[in-house]
Amino acid sequence: MRSKLFLPLVAAICSFFAISANAQSYAITNARIVTVSGATIEKGTVVIRNGLIDAVGANITAPADAQVFDATGLTVYPGFFDTLTNLGLGAAPAAPAGGGGRGGGPVAAAPASAAPQPTSNSNYPAGLRPEEVTSDDLRAGEAQFEANRNAGFTTVLSVGRTGIFNGQSAVINLAGENVSDMVIKSPFAEHISFVTLGSGGYPQSLLGTFAALRQMLYDAQRLQEWEKAYAANPKGMKRPEADKSLEALFPIVSGKMPVVFNANTEREIIRAIDLIKEFRLNGIIAGGQEAWKVADRLKANNVAVLLSLNFPKRTTASSPDADPEPLETLRTRAETPKGAGKLAAAGVKFAFESGGATAIGDFFTNAGKAVEAGLSKDAAVRAMTLGAAEILGVDNRLGSIEAGKIANLALVKGDLFGRDKFVPQIIIDGKVFEQKEPVRPPAGGRGQGGGGQTPAGPSLSGSYTINIDVPGSPLSSTLNFTQSGSGLTGTMVSSATGSAAIRDGKVTGNSFSFTTTVVFGGANLDITVSGSVSGNTITGTVDSAAGAVPFSGTKNP
Repeated sequence: MRSKLFLPLVAAICSFFAISANAQSYAITNARIVTVSGATIEKGTVVIRNGLIDAVGANITAPADAQVFDATGLTVYPGFFDTLTNLGLGAAPAAPAGGGGRGGGPVAAAPASAAPQPTSNSNYPAGLRPEEVTSDDLRAGEAQFEANRNAGFTTVLSVGRTGIFNGQSAVINLAGENVSDMVIKSPFAEHISFVTLGSGGYPQSLLGTFAALRQMLYDAQRLQEWEKAYAANPKGMKRPEADKSLEALFPIVSGKMPVVFNANTEREIIRAIDLIKEFRLNGIIAGGQEAWKVADRLKANNVAVLLSLNFPKRTTASSPDADPEPLETLRTRAETPKGAGKLAAAGVKFAFESGGATAIGDFFTNAGKAVEAGLSKDAAVRAMTLGAAEILGVDNRLGSIEAGKIANLALVKGDLFGRDKFVPQIIIDGKVFEQKEPVRPPAGGRGQGGGGQTPAGPSLSGSYTINIDVPGSPLSSTLNFTQSGSGLTGTMVSSATGSAAIRDGKVTGNSFSFTTTVVFGGANLDITVSGSVSGNTITGTVDSAAGAVPFSGTKNP
C-alpha cells in the first residue's frame, strides 16, 4: 500500500521540479536593445521566461526569481540568421571528379550519382527527386554548431548539397539535443540547382536540366488535376499512377510551397524568373551575385533574394609574376558589395546567407562592406534578422525582440561589423551559451620580444589528437598547431588522408579556424575546420562540400 502511495508522490515531486526548472527566468539589464521591429532602446531590460521573451522595455524591473545578466556596454540583437547552409546534415560520400555545373550558395555542383540511391516509387533518378526532406537527415547535438553560435547565429536554413533538386529545406535553431528540439519549420521550400547529373544519366547538359525541370513541373500539374478528377468521380476513368516525385511538386505548382533557385549569374537568374512566371511559382533566388542587374524584374515578380555574402576574392597569388586578372573579374569583385544596396533601393526583399564561405566571420565583415558600399546599417541588420524571418515565414516567432517571441538573442560587444566584435552570450530557445572574451593587447602595446603584438589569448601551439565524427566511419586525426600572434600554421594528419598543410589559419582568443585540402576517397576535398580550445580539450566542426561533422579531442603531452 505504501508503495502505491509513494510512486504518485515521487511523480508529483519530479513534476514540480521540472516545472520549476522550465520556469527559470533571465533578465538582461542595462543593455542597448536593437528590437528591429521598433525603436532601439538605448538602455533597457529583456526578460526571458520558459524560452520566450516575456517583456522588453526601458522601464522593466527584473523579476525576483530571475538570473540577472548585467549587459552594460553590450548591444542585444535578435539572434542572427544564415539563410542557406548545410548545418546539421551528415557528411555525404566523397564525389567523384568531374561533372556538375554552377550553383548559388553552398550547394555543391556534384553529380547526383555520387549520392546514395534511396528506395522510391519515383520514376526519376536520384538528383531529380524533390520528395527528399532535409529534416529526415538532420543529426542532433549542439557541439556541431559551436563555431556558428559563437559568431552570433541562432537560426539557419539547412538543405542538402547534391542533385538538381536539393530537397525540401528546414529552418532550424542551433540548439537542442534532439532534432525535434532544433526544427522550427519543416519543410520550408524546395531547392533547385542548375547543375547536371554528370555521367549518371540524363540530363547531362544545362539545356537538358532546364528541359527536365519544365517537363516535371508540367507533369506535376497534369497529375494533380488527374488525381483531383479521379477523386471526385472515378467511374470510367483510368486510375492515375502514383509518383512520389511528381506528388512532391504539387504544393510547388500550387504556389503553397516556395521554390528556391540557386542562381548567381544574370543569365541564371533570368532563367529562374522565367520559370517562376511560367508556372506561377512562389520563387526565391539564392546566391544572387548579379541579382542587382535584374532588380526591376525581381521586384515586378515579387521574388526575394537570399543574398550570398561570400564575396569573390582574388584567387591568384599577389606577386609581380602573377598574371593580371581579367577586367570582368575585377569589375565583378568591385560591384558585388554594392548589390545589397541596389536591391534595397529597388524595393527587393532580401536576406543574407553565408554562401559556403570558408570563414564564418566573413559574413559580418562582408555585410560591413555592403554597408560601406551604400546599404544602410539598419537594413543590413534587418537582412540578418527580421527580414530573414519574413522570407522564411517564421517572423511571427523569430527575427525581432518582442514579447511572446522565441528568446533567440545575441549579446554583442563592439561594432557588429567591426574586426573586434565579440559575442559573450548567445541565447537560443531561452538556453544560454557563453564564451570567454579573448585577451587583447593594450592599444599600441607590444608583446614580449620587442616586435609584434601579443597574441589574443593563450597560445594554441601544440599537438592535438581528435576524433572526427564521420557517420558510420569515425576518423582519428592529429592537429599540429603553431601560433604566431593571431596567425595559425601547421598540419592536419591522419592515416586516411595523409598530411595536409593548414592554410588561412586564424586565432581569436581560444577559438581558431583554418582551411586545408585532403585526399579522401581518391579525390581532393577542400575542408574548413573551426573550433575552440579549453584547457586540454579541443572541440569544433569540420565542414566541406561533403557535409559538416563535429570533432573533439585532447592536447597531447
